[in-house]
Amino acid sequence: MHQNFFSGMLADAAASAPAPVTTATTTTGQAATSPPPPQSAFGQLFFFVPMLVIFYFILIRPQQQRAKQQQKLLAALKAGDKVVTASGIIGVVITVKDKAVSLRSADAKFEITKASVTEILEAGTATETKIP
Repeated sequence: MHQNFFSGMLADAAASAPAPVTTATTTTGQAATSPPPPQSAFGQLFFFVPMLVIFYFILIRPQQQRAKQQQKLLAALKAGDKVVTASGIIGVVITVKDKAVSLRSADAKFEITKASVTEILEAGTATETKIP
């Protein structure tokens, strides 16, 4: 029963299949094949160039602007500023060195890398605070 069912399905599929395409034959009796149409370089550039432009404006340019903004923030960092670090610690800057910053948060004193400062909440005075 099942074998007859599948045979019928195969016969229906073969009957509904399109007729094979005949190709032109050469004088020697071999079938002639035509080469595939050439792809133009302009067609490839038509899709490649806009993708590069979109990639630049969505990814590269905003990242460069953020880096410039971070450099300005770190250059303006001074003692007495209230800052937020990348890990979420809020503290007051005690000293600023070349690559490190000393912070006071509550009763703790931290020394962190300068790049860890993400935001200046309040600008402080230029005088250093004394550690008790």
